[in-house]
Amino acid sequence: MGSGVSDTGVGRRGVVAAMGAVAAAGVVLNEGTAQARTLERRFRADVRRKNVRRPNVLVILGDDLGWADLGSYGSPHIRTPHLDRLAAQGVRFTDAYSAAAVCSPTRFGLYTGRYPGRLRGGLEEPIAAPNELHGIPAEHPTLASLLKGAGYATAMFGKWHCGFLPWYSPVKSGWDTFFGNLSGAVDYYSKITEQGVDLYEGEVRTEDLGYYTDTIADRATAWIRRDHDGPWLLNLNFTAPHWPWEAPGDREVSAEITARVKAGDRRALWHDDGGSLDTYRRMVEAMDAAIGRVLRALKDSGQEEDTLVLFSSDNGGERWSHQWPLTGAKASLNEGGIRVPNILRWPARVRPRQVSDVPVITQDWTATILEVAGVAPAASHPLDGTSLVPYLFKGARAPGHDLFWRTRSSRALRRGRWKYLRAAGGDALYDLAADPREQANLARRRPEVLTDLAARWEQINKDLLPYP
Repeated sequence: MGSGVSDTGVGRRGVVAAMGAVAAAGVVLNEGTAQARTLERRFRADVRRKNVRRPNVLVILGDDLGWADLGSYGSPHIRTPHLDRLAAQGVRFTDAYSAAAVCSPTRFGLYTGRYPGRLRGGLEEPIAAPNELHGIPAEHPTLASLLKGAGYATAMFGKWHCGFLPWYSPVKSGWDTFFGNLSGAVDYYSKITEQGVDLYEGEVRTEDLGYYTDTIADRATAWIRRDHDGPWLLNLNFTAPHWPWEAPGDREVSAEITARVKAGDRRALWHDDGGSLDTYRRMVEAMDAAIGRVLRALKDSGQEEDTLVLFSSDNGGERWSHQWPLTGAKASLNEGGIRVPNILRWPARVRPRQVSDVPVITQDWTATILEVAGVAPAASHPLDGTSLVPYLFKGARAPGHDLFWRTRSSRALRRGRWKYLRAAGGDALYDLAADPREQANLARRRPEVLTDLAARWEQINKDLLPYP
């Protein structure tokens, strides 16, 4: 595992090179490796020529994907060749984190670049039903609205989960095009929720009975292949592999769940009585295949070189995820709840075959994307993330910033190799470089570190909204 900000990272020689981003799984694809070498040669030539323009931005989110659910992160049984190849073509982050341990707050962090707790809706863990108080206000600057103001075309396909109509929607928050769901989970075929069918074209309810993972990927592929006059932002937000546990072809499972929802079973979509390791594998592999089609569209349309692609998950995995060696899962602030797979590729600027153990968090990517696009954040809403541009592209030292989390019942802060965690068992201090499983509580051995990190947590927290 990584040794933290203070001990490793890119330094002044650029991001740490590795054996290829799929080394953790022990499978380096020959095609991916050869392509990575070609991309590295192009990267060096482009830097010499300074032939770099404002990039397109493609942000892909998995939903409840565990830290080790990809081949490139060590999955023993899930095959993800397209994401593994993406990792081989750029930077694979081993110590990347979501802004929160559940869906909605992390998306608040990504879209606003700020701590989720700065907005009332960001306190919901997650947003469960329509409520006028729970969402990103239309007047609040977002990644989309800021890029749109700078001439970017903007689109979102898939899961929004940052507020319901009539008060909130992607269209109200800066995305020109939206096709997807507003809630946290839908049946993969019927798109049913407790509120009825949750599928929208813009702000108009629509229907589509295809497998949702494929449907939104097909939409994204078609949008990428359009003629674009300028740069664009595309958010592709899968619901996979979030429950209900339905892989491609599981129409009978879908029909049963849909019937239960219509009959008033409020736990039907949670699918507590369903799923299996094999179903989960097929769900993740279907998402990987869908991403492969989207990346193929980028290449075929001649936009691959000038497109920054970021892949992440919105939080840690759940029942069927593989997260070794991490402990905890979605909804907890242990590493398994907040550490996520994170891949960055930008052929025009980023060398391939790199691995970084620098701790980064969702809000950092908002700041990074805005900087590479040449867009200043709104002065009225300063970002809480730290741009990684100096680190990734200019040879600067890795940012030594503190990463902060809170839930209604727990708190955490990471500084370099150290992590402060308060949960049901009281205060704990872990050296994540030596102990990513968070088993050796060093609070008594290093009380000065614990005190310092706890004080910093309180300092950040005092500027955030209290939980109601």
